[in-house]
Amino acid sequence: MTDVTRILTAIERGDVQAADELLPIVYQELRHLASQLLRREPPGQTLQATALVHEAYIRLVGSGDEQWEGRRHFFAAAAEAMRRILVDSARRKKSVKHGGNRQRVDIDLDAAGLVTHGDADDLIALDGALVRLSEQHRGEAELVKIRFFAGLTSEEAALALGVSLTTAKRRWRYARAWLYRELGKGTAEQRD
Repeated sequence: MTDVTRILTAIERGDVQAADELLPIVYQELRHLASQLLRREPPGQTLQATALVHEAYIRLVGSGDEQWEGRRHFFAAAAEAMRRILVDSARRKKSVKHGGNRQRVDIDLDAAGLVTHGDADDLIALDGALVRLSEQHRGEAELVKIRFFAGLTSEEAALALGVSLTTAKRRWRYARAWLYRELGKGTAEQRD
């Protein structure tokens, strides 16, 4: 049992001090994930990697009802928390108070086959598509979240999800095609 898994188990049992012990151990890895994620954000992003890590960590261990099945599950939950924070931030920026009445532009796909983080509308559209994908294909949605939002490679994602590299690559191809179709529908509807 790794130190992280041992501490997570202690947190589940209600050991308050274990949460204080966890952050120093996972901080560098969470900071690396946050840095990778924010590197894709447009220039002028006000959210810093440190703030993203701290906010995600508070959401993860602050509720008091944490139940993780180990290190892998914890980092998947961290990627999900970071995704939600960025989506919330994008929604705030999109609000009329923050200039959200700008014209919508077509979603631009990057080399990975997913939308870029350059526009709050793109990130919100991706989040909605991921919610729909998760309802139909949970494994594919989890793969997209940890590859796209946590910046993991195919190999790292396969290991994190406990699937073979072949399965991860097959799910990635399917998810990319599914998201491309879903996001394409949204832009077509906007133009009509």
